[in-house]
Amino acid sequence: MNLNSLSRRQRQILKLAKDQGFVSIDAMAQDFAVTTQTIRRDINELCEAKFLNRFHGGASFSSSVLNLDYNQRKTINAEEKEGIAQLVAQEIPDNASLFINMGTTNESVAQALMRHSGLRVITNSLSVAHIMSPNPSFEVIVAGGVVRSLDRSIIGEATIDFFRQFRADYGVIAVGGIDEDGSLLDYNYGGVRVSQAIIENARHTLLVADSSKFGRNALVRLGHLSQIDTLVTDCLPKGPLAAVVKSLEIEVLTKPKAPQPKD
Repeated sequence: MNLNSLSRRQRQILKLAKDQGFVSIDAMAQDFAVTTQTIRRDINELCEAKFLNRFHGGASFSSSVLNLDYNQRKTINAEEKEGIAQLVAQEIPDNASLFINMGTTNESVAQALMRHSGLRVITNSLSVAHIMSPNPSFEVIVAGGVVRSLDRSIIGEATIDFFRQFRADYGVIAVGGIDEDGSLLDYNYGGVRVSQAIIENARHTLLVADSSKFGRNALVRLGHLSQIDTLVTDCLPKGPLAAVVKSLEIEVLTKPKAPQPKD
């Protein structure tokens, strides 16, 4: 499919997605006076052609250089992110040390860890620090550097040097996208370098990514799935990416573990 083969409605959907960043299936069905199934088919075709990125309830304009607005990202796939956060919380024991980088999924992870005790947390996210600091048993260490207003993250050379001073039990990182060949991608070079420092200095790295990140395009290459110990997601990848994951034999977590019966 190319631009010339798009229907008039698909062209309008694409323009709205470009102008707004995100389009809702329900809203589009109402605007175009068609069924949600019709809009869903249009969006699926646009996503297959890489014009849009699919999200729960809608889709976003596909750009390798611009991500969605941070507050908008918080509302997209919120349920999936909470499930991922619960999986991460089950993997990290009390009295562990961990790196957490910025991202809406990692804010959910921070909230899910609040029932733990004795964690030592190193982060470059002011939002993560704000969420976790009320736990009196935690020690929350915030990196120095330049604060980005768009997501309250801290980046820069000082931030990278800061992370390299530690060797944590776990590193929890979020990314902008995962290419079909297993490349980990993101939109901001400064944020990517922080994530690379986390991978280099964590004993066990967990990548948190809901399925909308699979095949998603972003400009900056962070690394590769082969550098990750555990992929935590809401469902298994498909197609070429599934073959990459299988060949690497990395751990993939998709469902919370059932609680263990008490003696």
